[in-house]
Amino acid sequence: MKLLAIDTSTVACSVALQVQEFVLQRHEEQEREHTRLLVPMIEDVLAEGECTLASLDALVLGIGPGSFIGLRIAASLVQGMAHGAGLRVAAVSSLLAVAEEVFESHETEQVYVAQDAHMDQVYLGCFAFGDGVELLSAERLQSQDRLPELDDGDSAVRIAAGAGWSRYPALWSVNADGFESRADVHFPSARYLLPAARRLVETDGLLDAAAVEPTYLREQVATPPRHP
Repeated sequence: MKLLAIDTSTVACSVALQVQEFVLQRHEEQEREHTRLLVPMIEDVLAEGECTLASLDALVLGIGPGSFIGLRIAASLVQGMAHGAGLRVAAVSSLLAVAEEVFESHETEQVYVAQDAHMDQVYLGCFAFGDGVELLSAERLQSQDRLPELDDGDSAVRIAAGAGWSRYPALWSVNADGFESRADVHFPSARYLLPAARRLVETDGLLDAAAVEPTYLREQVATPPRHP
């Protein structure tokens, strides 16, 4: 299987190419540099992997939630490439990619991923490992309050991940007792979009380019203001 994965939902600009069992990656954490970095990264991994867009089985997009501008950069590019090369797209949560990396490197039952959503909120995703990484409840905007999931009587081993916990110390302080630890995985890496993408390829869960939509969650940012 040949897949090209892209994520620019956070300060990380990340690209990965899977060619059968091998994965090539380019990953840089530079705020507001995605437009400059992304296309050269893609050209780099394709050249190193001796692949063309037309030879791929699908494109993979980290659909957020995350930065509005970052999401639009990757989504627009992926849609253009998919349309031009006649490819379909595997749309994968960027929060899930962080959880995927944590599950690979830690012994835990659940991973709670928080990314900075600004306005004193985080984007929160709660994940468990079953038939792959699975979402426990809908991704949401979360204020700096106690997470209700931590008081539901479930004694699962939980790990926190993502940059949101560091960005808002009060969020961690009020929830720390519900976690085993906090993983040093802050931003999504494109290579960790690939496991979920492979499952989408195998189950015919790919999207046509025109149907791809980033996950914004905060509607007032994604929707232009109405004028009287």
